[in-house]
Amino acid sequence: QVQLVESGGGLVQAGGSLRLSCAASRNIFSINTMAWYRQAPGKQRDLVASITTGGNTNYADSVKGRFTISRTSANYTVYLQMNSLKPEDTAVYYCNRQSVTGTYYVWGQGTQVTVSS
Repeated sequence: QVQLVESGGGLVQAGGSLRLSCAASRNIFSINTMAWYRQAPGKQRDLVASITTGGNTNYADSVKGRFTISRTSANYTVYLQMNSLKPEDTAVYYCNRQSVTGTYYVWGQGTQVTVSS
């Protein structure tokens, strides 16, 4: 059973930055495209950014140019650097694999990001 633990969220003013981390209990990066998702209150969970096993990245249009996803296999961690934050970025952020079949690892508790205007 893979465990995913997200951290690094917090309260920040608009224009500020945060760096989120997601630690996996074992190396799942060599076999999965990893992704960050976010879920705002009353909304569905949306994919924000992804990184393939080869290191290629992809971003939602709403965060392109502001967010950067990266990973280190050494400590089984994926990161999300978030710059120029906006109030609409407020959400709980989760990491998991990207799946076209809807099969995910057990979701972690996520990390809350709140951006004040």
